[in-house]
Amino acid sequence: MNSQDFSTTILVDETPKQVFDAVNNVRAWWSGNIEGRTEKLDDEFAYQYKTVHRSRQKIVESVPEKKVVWLVTEAELNFVDDKNEWNGTKISFDISRKGDKTELRFTHHGLTSKFECYDACSNAWTDYINKSLHDLITKGKGFPNEKESGKKNNKQHA
Repeated sequence: MNSQDFSTTILVDETPKQVFDAVNNVRAWWSGNIEGRTEKLDDEFAYQYKTVHRSRQKIVESVPEKKVVWLVTEAELNFVDDKNEWNGTKISFDISRKGDKTELRFTHHGLTSKFECYDACSNAWTDYINKSLHDLITKGKGFPNEKESGKKNNKQHA
C-alpha cells in the first residue's frame, strides 16, 4: 500500500509574496468557519465545517515568500471511524521560483492512503488548492464555499 503523503502543486505567474499572502488568507480559500489568526508564526486557528470536520491548527513555521507549515493539534472528522486521523499531521505550503513562475507545493504530511479519509480529503484538498487558492492568487478571489451548492458530498470537505 502506498504510504506517500498527499501533495499537489500549482504554478502561477504571480510573485512568491502574492502566493505567501494568499496562503495566509485562509478564510478566502478554505470553506467553513475559521476562528483565530492565520497570518504568522505561532498563530492558532480553529476550523469547522458543519458537523463533518473540526480541527485546530498552529502555524509552526513561517518563512515569508518561502514556506508556511501548520501543525494539526486537534481534529475530529465525523465521516470516518477514526475521527482523530489528522491529529499530529502537518500541512505545508512550499513556495519557490521556477523560471519566471512561482510554484506552490502543498503537502499534507501524514495524510496517506492508509487513512480512511484519504480519498475524500485528498479530493477536497485538490479542489481547495488547485481551484480556490489558485483563483485567489491569480484572480484575487477564491471560492471557499462553492461546495455549499450541494453538488458534492459533504465527505469531500477536508
